[in-house]
Amino acid sequence: MTEAEFRLAYVPGVTPGKWAGVWAERVRDVPLRLMQLPAADVVPLLRKGDVDAAFVRLPVDREALHVIPLYLETTVVVVPKDHAVAAAEEVELADLADEDVFEPLDEVLTWGDRPGQPAFTRPENTADAIELVASGAGTLLLPQSLARLHHRRDLTYRTVTDAPQSQIGLAWLEAVTTDLMEELIGIVRGRTPNSSRGRNAQQQPTRKKPPRERSTPKQRSSPKRSHQKRRRT
Repeated sequence: MTEAEFRLAYVPGVTPGKWAGVWAERVRDVPLRLMQLPAADVVPLLRKGDVDAAFVRLPVDREALHVIPLYLETTVVVVPKDHAVAAAEEVELADLADEDVFEPLDEVLTWGDRPGQPAFTRPENTADAIELVASGAGTLLLPQSLARLHHRRDLTYRTVTDAPQSQIGLAWLEAVTTDLMEELIGIVRGRTPNSSRGRNAQQQPTRKKPPRERSTPKQRSSPKRSHQKRRRT
């Protein structure tokens, strides 16, 4: 019996295409269904069993979940292209002290002291905050992956070297670590098919090398004696 599909959710900004390509090569009998979902919806759907695994933006409530941290995201500030910040290659938080900084309600960065000055409103989401930045009403700090996702020709972004960073992780239910889940873990961690712990590894046993044939030393051939008869004189 084969599973119908493996449902993999991911938050905006994550690009799972590379891993999906490897899955298609290794797990040909089970399609991988990719589902981009709002960050707030991913963990509840995971707990309900509506998805099998998810790429989440940490931190998340880890109760009853396995979570593997994967990578940190660069934090950037988004500004109009003619903004003074755009003249620099990268900036520090201190450079934004006099800037109005938007804090959308779906903020993904964790701050101690927020940089800059509070903007006049809290946008409903990141997309709305981007629209306000484009109007020249303020700036926005967010992971670079989200800045790319909401790219506009009239905006640019610069790395903020000392800002908090967001981290992406892979999450699934503790009670449901299947062979397919192990296969996904192996793919995400860059394991080869033979080193994976999932179905692929079980279906592809390691081939034993044939035993080496021992070479027998060649016997020296002794010089042949001449048996020619002497002629009688």
